[in-house]
Order: sequence, then structure tokens, then C-alpha cells
Amino acid sequence: MPGPKDLDPSTSPRALLGAELRHARIRAGLTQDELGEPLFVSGSYIGQMEAGTRRILPEHAARLDEVLDTDSFFTRNCEVSNKSRYPDHFAEAAEAEAAAETIKEYAPLLIPGLLQTEPYARAVFRAYQPTAPESVIDELVEARLDRARLLADPTTPLLWAVLDEAVLRRAVGGPAVMAEALCHVTDLARRHRIIVQVLPFTAGAHASMGGAVKLMSFPDAPPLAYLQGPGAGQLEDDPAAVARHQLAYDLVRASALSPKSSLALIDSVAEDDAHEDEQP
Repeated sequence: MPGPKDLDPSTSPRALLGAELRHARIRAGLTQDELGEPLFVSGSYIGQMEAGTRRILPEHAARLDEVLDTDSFFTRNCEVSNKSRYPDHFAEAAEAEAAAETIKEYAPLLIPGLLQTEPYARAVFRAYQPTAPESVIDELVEARLDRARLLADPTTPLLWAVLDEAVLRRAVGGPAVMAEALCHVTDLARRHRIIVQVLPFTAGAHASMGGAVKLMSFPDAPPLAYLQGPGAGQLEDDPAAVARHQLAYDLVRASALSPKSSLALIDSVAEDDAHEDEQP
């Protein structure tokens, strides 16, 4: 029987490669758990690769070709499927985000990327890279705004964001930029496109003081948690670890203001920013 053909990069390489992996695994008579053993990954990780929510890494591709007898097919094609405009530490998370059915996020410092305006994103990237050429900043901003186009769909993904009060109080880009950014968030909420809550300073200690977390669920793959720090990120697929992060998020959400009260607070801060910008 002839082997699979090389993928056409003009289509959807990640989805096609995942479909080929599932076909090859079934043909070999292996379960996802059984295929995961020689790769030292979980069966859920295999399921995420098959669903296209996780990339097939080069070292995994070589082992898959060996175990599944696929004549270097995955080795040849994983380079195409792994091309990304995002930094390496965030590429998998961005690709998973695009396939997610629900996204739940706790943001301790910044407005989440999917909710950022162009001036806000530009100010963030310029702060990260103060000496970068403008063309580099332009590319980063464009990639971030492209991600936000996920919200052009009226219903999917469901996005539920909990913003720490610090997110509102730090005037990224100055008062005018911040006022516009906060109004964008409240506009999305009032149009019933997102759910947003604010975790006030008065909540005190909480379950996600360790940092930002993004939880993603999918219609045909196990859930993922993405933990992000400065210039680094970790995509977590272990069911027990994902469950712990889900509990932490639920506890934070329970400590946050109601959506109605949250919108009132965001409106108030945005109004203060706007007035400050008008001062001579």
C-alpha cells in the first residue's frame, strides 16, 4: 500500500497532519495511550496532535515514523505544519486558542491579547522591546490583532476573562490609550460577545497569585491550560494539572465582582482616564 503523500502547505497543514496521524495509528492497531508510550507522552497528548490543537515536534515526528512505519512522512511534513508567526513559547498556545470552543482566562497584569486594541498592543510591545525597529513592532501588533479576529464569530469561542484590578489601574500607553482599551472591553461585554469580571484589590490573597492562566476546551480533544510568564510559557495537558488550574480559576471567578459590577468599575476607571487626558 502506498504511503501518505506530502501535505500541501496551501491547505491546513496542522489539521491534515493530525488526520494522517490518526489514520496511521488506527492502521497500526494502536490506541492513543499505546502510541504515546514510545514517545513518552500521554494518550491525551496524542489526541491533541490528531485534533491539530498541538503541533508534532521534530523529535516526535521521527519517532512516529519509526513506530508507525510511515517512511519519514511525519518528519518531512512537521516543518510545514510548525511554521508560525508567533514566538516559540506561545506558538502552540495561539494555535490551540484558534481551535478552542471555550477560553477562560485570568489576567493579572495586562488586558488579554484577544481583547487588546491596536494602540494598547503597540504600547505593550514597545515596552517589551524599547530599541526594536518599528517594523518589528508592526509585525507583532499585526499578529496580535489577527488573533483577536477570533471574536468576529458571534458565538465561538466563548471567552470568559477575569481581570485583576491592576489591569485597569496601569495606564498602558497613557490615559487616552487606556480609556479606549477599557471601552473596547466593555463594548464587547455589552454586546454579549464576552463575559468579563474584575478581581478587586479588596479580594486579598487568591488562588492564582502565581500568574496568568488560560484554560481552553475543544469539541474533539482534551482541555489545555496555558501558563505564561515574561518571555516564557507552558502548555499543560496533564488532566490532573489542568483540573487544578480550573479549580484555581473557579475560585478566582468566585472572588471577583459580578459581571454587572465589573462593568461599572471598568467604566469608572475609563472615565477617569479620559478626563485625565483632557487636563491641560
